[in-house]
Amino acid sequence: MMESREYLNSLFDIYKELLTITEQVAFSEHFVEDLSMQEIADIKNISKSSVGKTVQRASEKLERYEGILHIYKAKKMLEEALEQDNINDIKEKIKEVLEIGN
Repeated sequence: MMESREYLNSLFDIYKELLTITEQVAFSEHFVEDLSMQEIADIKNISKSSVGKTVQRASEKLERYEGILHIYKAKKMLEEALEQDNINDIKEKIKEVLEIGN
């Protein structure tokens, strides 16, 4: 299932350096600059299919990295902790973050 554009852009911000340059450029042009696959293909003089495969591969890698490293999830949980007023609730949220991946 293709994740939301906002979620994928967040993952890209975190993990983009783990993608190849080709994947970074294609993903950025499609999801950040909002170019269509055909527009990217025309600019690069390659097939639309090739662009689609590259963007799909990049998206899958981003989701795989998050599935292993959980940086996005931890960040969201820490943001929730910052919204808490009670110190015990904050501590509980931080404990949850520290348990991610265990």
